[in-house]
Amino acid sequence: MVSKKDLLKKAKEIAEKKVVKKGEEVKIDFSDIKLFNKWVTTGIEVKDPGLKRYVNLDPVIVPKTFGRNQSTRFWKSKQHIVERLMNKIPTSGHKGKKHYWSSAEQIGEGHTLFMIIRKTLEEIERKTKMNPIEVIVRAVENAAPREEVTTVQYGGIKHPKAVDTAPQRRIDLALRWMSQGAFQKSNKSKRNIWQTLADEVVKAFNNDRQSTAITKKFETERQAAASR
Repeated sequence: MVSKKDLLKKAKEIAEKKVVKKGEEVKIDFSDIKLFNKWVTTGIEVKDPGLKRYVNLDPVIVPKTFGRNQSTRFWKSKQHIVERLMNKIPTSGHKGKKHYWSSAEQIGEGHTLFMIIRKTLEEIERKTKMNPIEVIVRAVENAAPREEVTTVQYGGIKHPKAVDTAPQRRIDLALRWMSQGAFQKSNKSKRNIWQTLADEVVKAFNNDRQSTAITKKFETERQAAASR
């Protein structure tokens, strides 16, 4: 995790660049701000037009907002996409009303989550030779379902109905399926969670059916198509 000393040094460097004379135009070079001081987020484009407003790629060093946006509407859209993935890790064991895992990475310790997500990004970069943040964005675009099934009741009769999935929910489902698939593959194996999570993201990036997120997406859209 980035040390406090490194953060203060980076903040001082950025502050020095903002010192300008009165009336002079202020230009800030955001390319100096890198996630974990390693990866840039500027220049990454969200290709899915339905998700552009909901995928936050603002330059940050530490992806943590401490819930400061929760009082606003659509507050999740103000969270960095890496932070949203990180927040899915300690709750990935929830299925229905049962909690499948309740120890180790599931305890919600901030340092543990930062360690997992950083090692995951390093593993993705090693596998793809690309910016891991761009790989996550493409994986979310591929794994986000466009339709799902809801239950409509007329009188005492219930029947399934296909509905469009909201953009915010599309991202949430894609990230949840990735984290759940990663824990399912690491639960009874010798592989670490960051290795299986990196595998899950890379497979979703490649649209591989072996990805849990891609499999669940096609299954959800198939059920929706049958319920039209």
